[in-house]
Amino acid sequence: MTTPAPDHISWLEAAAPEEMRRTIEALHKVHHLVAALTDLDTLLARIIEESRRVARAEASSIILYDEKKDDLYFQVAVGDSGDQAALLKEIRLKMGQGIAGATAATRTPINVPNAQEDSRFFREADAASQFKTRNLLAVPMIDRDKLVGVLEVLNKIDGDAFTEVDVHVMEIFSSVAATTITNARLIEEQLRNARLAAIGEAVSGLSHHTKNIVTGLSSSAELIDLGLERKNIDVLERSWPVFKRSVRRISNFVQDMLSFSKARVPLREACAVDEIINDAYETFSELFGLRQVEVSIDTSTVTFPIYVDGQSIYRCVLNLITNAADAIEQREGRVRIAARPAGDGALEITVADNGPGVPLDLRERIFDPFFSTKGSRGTGLGLATTAKIIQEHGGAITVGESDLGGACFIISLPVGNEEKGPDFS
Repeated sequence: MTTPAPDHISWLEAAAPEEMRRTIEALHKVHHLVAALTDLDTLLARIIEESRRVARAEASSIILYDEKKDDLYFQVAVGDSGDQAALLKEIRLKMGQGIAGATAATRTPINVPNAQEDSRFFREADAASQFKTRNLLAVPMIDRDKLVGVLEVLNKIDGDAFTEVDVHVMEIFSSVAATTITNARLIEEQLRNARLAAIGEAVSGLSHHTKNIVTGLSSSAELIDLGLERKNIDVLERSWPVFKRSVRRISNFVQDMLSFSKARVPLREACAVDEIINDAYETFSELFGLRQVEVSIDTSTVTFPIYVDGQSIYRCVLNLITNAADAIEQREGRVRIAARPAGDGALEITVADNGPGVPLDLRERIFDPFFSTKGSRGTGLGLATTAKIIQEHGGAITVGESDLGGACFIISLPVGNEEKGPDFS
């Protein structure tokens, strides 16, 4: 008694050598495409192009299942012009409607030798694509028992109908397409959730920071109004510096957001590094004086101009001084700012303090956007903006330990020259 051959053996035996060769080549290509391509539409288009080629069909399409609406829609079509494919994408099929709908409803392949005489045939698709379907093969795309959609090939070249071999080959391709779509959707959902979480965290931090600044502005404005009303100079003198600091903070905050929001080409010009550093320090001189912070500035060894975007480098130094001011104690704080030639056409600017320093496990993260160790007092944009500006200048910024006991931020910048500015090669 002879044991019947399994289905997967019987159709392989029925395949001609040329069919087998085309099938193996196509599957080999698709295997590499799945590993190499990340764009889902491009990948699906290549998959159905290979399926169309191996089935020797004039056209092919992928029709996806919309679980929420319980219907089908055209996602990718090969064999039609761009305008025709766009028209097809506007068509939606109910479950059971047309050959594709019947395939989705029954989850079984449907091979139609004469489409025009089949009552299930959906003629609107031909009308939209201006394509006349003679015969077609529709195969369900299923991944882990879930319906993903339908893969169709249309009009067998040099044949009246698609063969049993075509059916089994298309089932293989539909399985690959279904898994690809499912995995891509999972990745997109994970990325979307990660983006939403990051946006939520960023908005929360920015909102808290803005609220704190606005609270300071509002409080000092009320005191100024009171001082004006009572003609009390003492109240005005106490309130005005707080108001100015709040305005300066909101201005710095907005400037950081603008600087971080898009890539910029530095507007390079001859600048004196001592003027940049002194201007940044002057912003904090009043605060440092009130808190009795000891500040030292040394730029004596830099006797040449540097060719940089002066306003941007000022922002970088200002951000580092802001960090130092936030880190040090209310009393007995020490901040040291210095600039010196570093060789190889580079300038080194350092800002050191005697605060608690930056833990080793955070040093890689502190330049990430919206990462802050200051809670609601920080935006997480200052250091990220600083790093971005320095990188745009072709330089680098690092953080280490200061001999004062706290953190030491080091900016390394190419100096450039009068003729061509910094060399970024």
